[in-house]
Amino acid sequence: MSNRTMNDAAPFLMSPEIRDAFADWLRHLGSERRLSPKTLTAYGRDARQFLAFLATRRDGPPALADLRDLTPADLRAFLSERRQQEAGNRTLMRQLAGLRSFARFLERTGRGEAAAFTTVRGPRISRTLPKPLPVDAARTVTDAEARAGEEKPQWVLVRDAAVLSLLYGCGLRVSEALSIARKDAPVGGRDDVTVIGKGNKMRTVPVLPQVSQAVSDYLALCPYPLAPDEPMFRGAKGGPLSPRIVQFAMQTLRGALGLPENATPHALRHSFATHLLGRGGDLRAIQELLGHASLSTTQGYTKVDAARLMAAYDAAHPRAQRS
Repeated sequence: MSNRTMNDAAPFLMSPEIRDAFADWLRHLGSERRLSPKTLTAYGRDARQFLAFLATRRDGPPALADLRDLTPADLRAFLSERRQQEAGNRTLMRQLAGLRSFARFLERTGRGEAAAFTTVRGPRISRTLPKPLPVDAARTVTDAEARAGEEKPQWVLVRDAAVLSLLYGCGLRVSEALSIARKDAPVGGRDDVTVIGKGNKMRTVPVLPQVSQAVSDYLALCPYPLAPDEPMFRGAKGGPLSPRIVQFAMQTLRGALGLPENATPHALRHSFATHLLGRGGDLRAIQELLGHASLSTTQGYTKVDAARLMAAYDAAHPRAQRS
């Protein structure tokens, strides 16, 4: 059954008890677990695909008893079919995570166990380590003067520098920086900013004086009126600034400064964490600043720092030199 067919058929291939449990599970994920709308959509789609798959194997809508009777072979067959539909390892891991969440919810709400979900191992995913910019390069891209030769209004160059300053100076995601309302701008003596990150989780991060000054310079030059509750960063025509424009600004800077392709806006967030860690920053504190739900995510930066340390060791230590 094709991916599209599975999606179209799924709503009609749920038994009433499964349909009720499915709806309760999604409400639980949204209200109590506070998962993002995108994650809810993905988990719901993944579970519907699996239920549609079961329906085709059982010639009818699966019941709760069918989930209790699942075997690891059933799950492996589903994953195999999804792989034939060109689903990648990350997609398969997400699907398995969503199905395990559904199974745990069934058990907690007294609807029965589905032990098979915990016995199947997902595909391995090779994690790409963060690639931070050198300190000097990170500083340069946050300076509006780095693009002084471009034929763009000065307020646009200053605006882009302010956004990039928030990414590198505060470790924000692009979406977080662009969602800051005018009333929450870190200016006028305010030395922190509160943002809402993944999963609608709120966090407050400190703001350096240089970053506050960059934002203040932008606000002084912005030609558009800024309502208190609206995003403070505006596009050329006055609407909310698009993340694509920030990406384009970094692309221009890469060309002008000879930076590698991995010098993206998100690389500035990686640079924030890695440079803090390299200066002795506490890993737990960096986790809080980045808004990572798990310390293991932040620990990826320790591997980067260790790799850079070993490279410096091999290059400089006398005992590491080969004659």
